[in-house]
Amino acid sequence: MSWAAHDIEPYLLRAKLGASISVPFCIIGSYSPDILTKWAVYGLDFSGSKKLVEDPIKLHRGWPGVGFTHSLLFSVLIALVIFLWSKNRAWAVSFVIGAWAHVFSDTLDSVGVMLFFPFSEWHLHFDLWQYVGEAGRGHDAVAYYTSFGGLWDIFWALWLAARWRILTTSYFVENIFPTDPFWPWVKGKIGMIGALTVYRSSAFFGFVSIAAWMIWALFVNKFHPSFDWTVGGPQWAPKVGPR
Repeated sequence: MSWAAHDIEPYLLRAKLGASISVPFCIIGSYSPDILTKWAVYGLDFSGSKKLVEDPIKLHRGWPGVGFTHSLLFSVLIALVIFLWSKNRAWAVSFVIGAWAHVFSDTLDSVGVMLFFPFSEWHLHFDLWQYVGEAGRGHDAVAYYTSFGGLWDIFWALWLAARWRILTTSYFVENIFPTDPFWPWVKGKIGMIGALTVYRSSAFFGFVSIAAWMIWALFVNKFHPSFDWTVGGPQWAPKVGPR
């Protein structure tokens, strides 16, 4: 899983691929695999003691469960619906690219994803860091941000910081607004300042999330407040794999 890379990736994909990418639909695609299940994985409280399901990992990434949202085919089917509704190829393609960026990012943890579901329930996972979602949001944040997971988010944040011009008003007006009919529609509803705010919102949320959770993991929370940059870390976390 990734805590903030999914918020930031769409901007860099747009910068790389140009007008063929619709930032909002790429962001929606990036959020889509987790949007129905992440809250259930963590349960009803911060610690995860009030669980909603017996096996959060299987719910989130497995089958039976909704692990199919992390497959390649799922996003293609949703994109087909988007295309039939909008007749806009860029919106559909952007959704797929955003969703696939999320899916491939999630292969880096110890649980991975059912990439080829429904043809196979095999999980692709590279075990660079431990999946700790079943332990609750608090422990998961510590495990993620003190392991290679935290470095993964920081990598995307630094990359976007280096390309900071893509978040400027002039870039939005000259390169984003004229190439995507979504933005004139938003401008008609909430004005240009509102449209610019919507454009920057996911990036802002990503940066703030990284800073806030890193502070939580290292200084506020007192559970293992140290970095563990070993493959499969942190080593104190329970070792879990695909269900």
